[in-house]
Amino acid sequence: MLSPDDILSNKSQPATLGSVWNRLDPTFRSECTVEAGTWEEKSLNKWASDRIKELLTSVGSVEFSGGKAEITEVSNCVGDAFLVTVRNKKRVGYNYELTLKVRGEWNIREEKKMVKGHIDIPEFSFGELDDLQMQVRISEEKDLSKEDKLQISQDLKMFLQPVREKLLLFEQELKDR
Repeated sequence: MLSPDDILSNKSQPATLGSVWNRLDPTFRSECTVEAGTWEEKSLNKWASDRIKELLTSVGSVEFSGGKAEITEVSNCVGDAFLVTVRNKKRVGYNYELTLKVRGEWNIREEKKMVKGHIDIPEFSFGELDDLQMQVRISEEKDLSKEDKLQISQDLKMFLQPVREKLLLFEQELKDR
């Protein structure tokens, strides 16, 4: 570990490129590295993105009082997933944001209406699924009233629980890797 004396002794030297760490005696640096242990990080991005898409498109349809809808596609799946090994202990983590395409059918004023939309899931990460948030965007439907759109948006938010359950399964699978 760097001591205050190590840092101060290097301040009196002329300015050079690089960190104080790099200017320390290599033997001292080596001893610190051994004490600190090893760090290895492995990207799991491809597996994670593919698995999230597979799990969320398998949610199936969700029924509401006025109709039903399903997730047809994960149109945006951006983030990172990783496995870090520190001192022979494995730790996993991820950070993602998603957009889900949805399609459904509602009974509105005794008429069946097909509605499309998107569910945006802003940034979420490992261990934070209890706080998962969703924003619903309904595709422009000219023959829907403001009240109809509000009801459909509320209905689509019922996807929160099944999506959360699939993402909890994803977390468990990630930990088991």
